[in-house]
Amino acid sequence: MAEAISYEEQRKRQVEQNKQKLEELRLHHLSAAVREATTTKPSLTKKRKTRASRDAAGDVPPRRSGRLASLPEQPKYRDEFHDFEKKIRRSYGKRRDLSNRVYATDEERAYAIDAAQELEEKLGSDHPIFIKPMLQSHVTGGFWLGLPMHFSRKYLPKRDEMVVLVDEVDDEFDTLYLANKKGLSGGWRGFSIAHKLVDGDCLVFQLIQRTKFKVYIIRASSYHESDN
Repeated sequence: MAEAISYEEQRKRQVEQNKQKLEELRLHHLSAAVREATTTKPSLTKKRKTRASRDAAGDVPPRRSGRLASLPEQPKYRDEFHDFEKKIRRSYGKRRDLSNRVYATDEERAYAIDAAQELEEKLGSDHPIFIKPMLQSHVTGGFWLGLPMHFSRKYLPKRDEMVVLVDEVDDEFDTLYLANKKGLSGGWRGFSIAHKLVDGDCLVFQLIQRTKFKVYIIRASSYHESDN
């Protein structure tokens, strides 16, 4: 009986020893994990701080798509033309008083067109030419001059560009040619006002250079001078 009790106690002691060893082993692994976590966190924080400081200092260039980075930068034509139009508006002040509009008669208009056609024949075919009778939209209000479609497609630039108008005394006026709309915008108003163009006048445009016109003006009012 004494031997049986001592055997049972030996088993209990062995079980207690095994439990104690297991607890020690778990504590060992847990402490190792804690040490690893505490050693790795500062390094990650350090890397993040280093990268943030480099980005803030501007040392790291912004990431760009390789396809976009290889493309050449496009010239800012619209910005240049916008500045030009603002300059033109300031140069010529306020718009005309539309109550003083001049309306050409059918006879005056027909006379100016006939005289322009005669001048076109005299100028010959050395340079491309077209005739443009003036309407109210060309010389008052909007001041927009649409050019003949076939002429623009054949002879004028394919993109927006500056076009120079040279009058009969060789004064030059810069205008903005809009390729998509096939017409003159900024600068045309200044030319019209400077030459006192009115409804019924007829202009002969002679393209003497790639972006330069010689402009001849036939006055509708000349109809009355021809009668006299």
